[in-house]
Amino acid sequence: MTSVYWNALRLSSDFTQPDVGPAPPPPLIGALLRAPYETVRARMLPGLHERGFTDLVAAHLDVFHYPGPENQRPLQLAIQTRMTKQALNYLLGQLEQLGYLTRETDSNDQRSKRIHLTPKGHLAVRAIREIVQEVEDEWEQQLGPQKFGQLRRLLTQLYAITTPTNDQT
Repeated sequence: MTSVYWNALRLSSDFTQPDVGPAPPPPLIGALLRAPYETVRARMLPGLHERGFTDLVAAHLDVFHYPGPENQRPLQLAIQTRMTKQALNYLLGQLEQLGYLTRETDSNDQRSKRIHLTPKGHLAVRAIREIVQEVEDEWEQQLGPQKFGQLRRLLTQLYAITTPTNDQT
């Protein structure tokens, strides 16, 4: 992928000099976290299609983000996914028509709905976890078990620090 990018930047002739300015500063944590996330995300949809979930599109992946939609209210999921309620409900409607989930009346609040995965939805979530695990296995091979374990522990701590608890939402 990197070579494709750099080939696109190839100069028009060997005599043209690149406009080289000062080197950019080292990436901050956001960029360092974004690149691995984008790698995982880029593998999900093709991996789902390979496993037979060919009716899913990229927008549907947001609904399945960890911890997933199971037993959540649409408003909670909209907040979690940083979507408008309208956009999320559109995706939920599609996923419901495709047989991945249902929206049922909340037994504790008849005015509200809860999202429940169907067996097909549970299989898709399992497939997503398998795909992500494959990426993690590759990274562990590249970094080594000790460094990858350290990375996982640090990211788990960072996740705990940055993820709001139920009483904060």
